[in-house]
Amino acid sequence: MTEISTDRARLDVPLIHRFLSEESAWAAGIGLPLVQKAIDNSLCFGAYENSAQVGFARVISDFASFAYLCDVFVPATHRGRGISRMLIDAVLAHPELQNLRRFTLVSSSARELYRQYGWTALNAPEAHMERFAPDIYRSGN
Repeated sequence: MTEISTDRARLDVPLIHRFLSEESAWAAGIGLPLVQKAIDNSLCFGAYENSAQVGFARVISDFASFAYLCDVFVPATHRGRGISRMLIDAVLAHPELQNLRRFTLVSSSARELYRQYGWTALNAPEAHMERFAPDIYRSGN
């Protein structure tokens, strides 16, 4: 049975770091200190089976009007069992993440999953801006 928890003490930080730095397209090369800093300053969701972590999601938020969902992953050996859906269900049910005006995410590979939960393309993409440094973790900064 899969359990979802927001207890940071349960997170397998080496697993999270390994996945993000070696297997993700969005955080390739990220260092362990940055992963730990991100965890320390976010609302994190771990998925567990028999005490072993089998999934992760992180939310950055002011808990009043805005949230950003990121770093959602399930290792390949545990995919296809609905763990991503359980993580998203837990994120959307969390009491601190209710009645937000804007809840964003960026995804190139799981867009259909997120659409099922009500995420859509940007309402006014011409109004959104970003500073994007895709290779920052590889450049040593």
